[in-house]
Amino acid sequence: MALASLTVTRKGQLTLRKELLQHLGIQPGQRVDVEVLPGGRLELHAERATSEISRFIGLLAGRSGHVANLDELNSAAAQGWAGR
Repeated sequence: MALASLTVTRKGQLTLRKELLQHLGIQPGQRVDVEVLPGGRLELHAERATSEISRFIGLLAGRSGHVANLDELNSAAAQGWAGR
């Protein structure tokens, strides 16, 4: 793939062309991870899902009147991690 030349705006922003976003597998509205590499280089890729529980807590709050006990929570977590 040929190198792409981008222009930095006065606000310090870059716009990636559609073909570059497609190459990276990034969809509109998706977040992008930026990794700082030696030699003034950056690596961009679509944000990777993390297994941090803090991203999950509160996701379903208020959607049910049921209060799960610890055994139910452990079972649900085990099934989720197993891909069920």
